[in-house]
Formats: sequence, C-alpha cells, structure tokens
Amino acid sequence: MIDRPKTPRASRVVMTQSVLPGDGNPLGTAFGGRIAQWIDIAGAIACQRHCRRRVVTASMDDLHFLLPIKVGMIVELRAQVNAAFRTSMEAGVRIESESPLTGERAHVCTAYLTFVAQDESGRAVEVPALQMEDDEDRRRAHDAGERRALRLARARIRKERLLSEQKERKG
Repeated sequence: MIDRPKTPRASRVVMTQSVLPGDGNPLGTAFGGRIAQWIDIAGAIACQRHCRRRVVTASMDDLHFLLPIKVGMIVELRAQVNAAFRTSMEAGVRIESESPLTGERAHVCTAYLTFVAQDESGRAVEVPALQMEDDEDRRRAHDAGERRALRLARARIRKERLLSEQKERKG
C-alpha cells in the first residue's frame, strides 16, 4: 500500500560538513568525489523521508562546480524531493560554501539525482505522490520532468549503442 501524498517540504534535508584536510587534494581544495559523496547522502535522506523505504542511487546528472571549496570551509547541502514518479524520485541538492571566519557564503553547485525505492528483497516499489504547495514546488516538479525525459532519452541511446556493439561482435 502506498502512503498518502507528501509535500517536498516534508523531505527537506540540511546537512553541514566541515572540509577537513582528509577531504582535500594537494591544491588545498575539496576533492570533487567527496562533495559528490555528500550530495548522494543528502539526496538519499530526502528520498527516504519521502517514501520511508530504503533507496538506491540510480543516477546523478551532470555535476558542474562553479567555485572551488577550500579546506577549512563549511559546506551546507540542502536537499529535497523535486518529483516522484512510479518507483523513482528526483532529489535536488544545492551546495553552498561558507567561510567560518567571515560567514561569507557562495553557491558552489546544484545536483540532481534519481533514487529508486526498494522493498526488503531489493525489488523496486511504488512511492507516494508529491503534493505541491506553491509555484516553486510546481516549477521544480516541471523541471524534474524535463530532466527525466532527457535521462530516459540518453538511456535509450546507450542501450541502442550497446545492442549495436554486441551485434557487431557476433557478426
């Protein structure tokens, strides 16, 4: 049985991290992979709050860093579910850096991830619908639908390419 629709607000996550030396590279900035790991965690928590199931990461859209994050900075990740489909959800995660000395903040990047809800045996299960509360929620859901269409088109292209390569090898 699927739960009642839930609002994006109910899934919101605020996660704060301090960029430690172990999170950094020889240039004194955070490894992109470490930031991606934090993004994945924040997005997963948002989706778990929405569906109250375990979730697995299906994809992360392009990740473009606008600014480097220096070791010693504070990183704040804000995540929420933007759209709920049948068994998957899109989470949006906004990342900002903050100077612990001045409080100055900067938008570093925004990421969009797709998570799939699973039951105890690992099968995909339906998720609750998303109930929009305002125009911003509706805009995010609309944009998520457009991103989903692009993801599905890219997946179709990858599948066709793979089938073509397999046919050539046999042929």
